[in-house]
Amino acid sequence: MPNNISLDLNNLGTFLKGWYQEIVVVSFATLFIILHHHHKIENFWISSFIYFGIFPILTILVFLRKNPLDFGLQIGNYKVWIPWVLVFLVIAVPILYFSSDMSSVQGYYRNHRNFDFATYAWQMAIYMLGWEFLFRGFMLFGLKEKFKEGSIIIQMIPFVLLHFGKPEIETISTIFTGLLWGYICYRGKSFWPAYIMHIVVNLSNKAFVLEMI
Repeated sequence: MPNNISLDLNNLGTFLKGWYQEIVVVSFATLFIILHHHHKIENFWISSFIYFGIFPILTILVFLRKNPLDFGLQIGNYKVWIPWVLVFLVIAVPILYFSSDMSSVQGYYRNHRNFDFATYAWQMAIYMLGWEFLFRGFMLFGLKEKFKEGSIIIQMIPFVLLHFGKPEIETISTIFTGLLWGYICYRGKSFWPAYIMHIVVNLSNKAFVLEMI
């Protein structure tokens, strides 16, 4: 084997070993997003819970051989994240109310026949468990060791991209919420604050849209 190829293989091996966790986290997170898009399981909320919640936990156990609780599943430093959550919601909910009358928002969120809000609420509660854990759990804390605060920026990117197809104002706003929620979870050492904020935002928006009809 030529020396240059042998050297490249050694460098490749060093790279794979040194960046193993980061490669696993980013690669599997991307894979789960692709599978969720092309191969829905039952419906959107069960599919999200399995692909974005269950599968990442299995990846942590099988490929990373670590404790999933260390990936944001613990309550964390609630004295840090609870004030952040309250302040965010006090600001965000009124904004959602006034933006819910926009034609683009109305057009996207009110087109549901035989809509039942209670059913929607518990489905969202399950749906968001997977959704938030993928970004503010698996990716954020899986990349934290190498990238530190940079993991906040990295997890924001796919979070924003998955909002393509939704109203423009909402998609643009996810740049801000993706960074802010990532920061709060990073500081609070838990994915739960983002889960709480996302559910409240989602349900409030839906309620306001229905009220405007």
